[in-house]
Amino acid sequence: MEVNWPERFYCRSFARKIAQWREVRYFRATKPIPPGARVLEIGCGDGGGAGIFARAFAPSVYHGLDVDPAMVRIAARRPKKGPLARSVFVLGDAERLPYPDGAFDVVVNFGIIHHLPDWRRGVAEVGRVLRPGGTFYFEEIYPPLYANPVFRVMLAHPRENRFHGPEFRQALDEAGLSLLPGWHESRLFILAVAVKTPRP
Repeated sequence: MEVNWPERFYCRSFARKIAQWREVRYFRATKPIPPGARVLEIGCGDGGGAGIFARAFAPSVYHGLDVDPAMVRIAARRPKKGPLARSVFVLGDAERLPYPDGAFDVVVNFGIIHHLPDWRRGVAEVGRVLRPGGTFYFEEIYPPLYANPVFRVMLAHPRENRFHGPEFRQALDEAGLSLLPGWHESRLFILAVAVKTPRP
């Protein structure tokens, strides 16, 4: 689902970019990507996270996908130079990714899965489009952060079938995504890197 204006304002803020920069620094310290990697970011918003991630990792191709047409238009206006020289920003739904199986070496998620009504399908889609051995870099938040009495009335999020840490980690496992050591989790969020493990 699309975010509402308070969350859109935060997602485009300098504070959010600082948080993403810190998250990407953790991602890079945990696992670098292979040369020539193809990257997909789900819920790319205005493309700010794409610029931060691409500068840190220098992928060969960067696809940003978002369900909000206004955000996709903003992201698509970013200069196609430097690390984003081969970037594409497209309108699409993270529950139904318009890519074939194993199309990407990397999937990036800066906290969009909790916006999906069918979040389990979103996690499964991440696993589907990653090649075996591919990497999922993600930050995700839990209901105590976004569904507390204050934010519940300010922000637009699905209310049913929400997840906490155990449910989210189980969905990752079911999608063939194994957490690497060093992941961080509290009752509010998880910051982690997972690798798609081949199924027998």
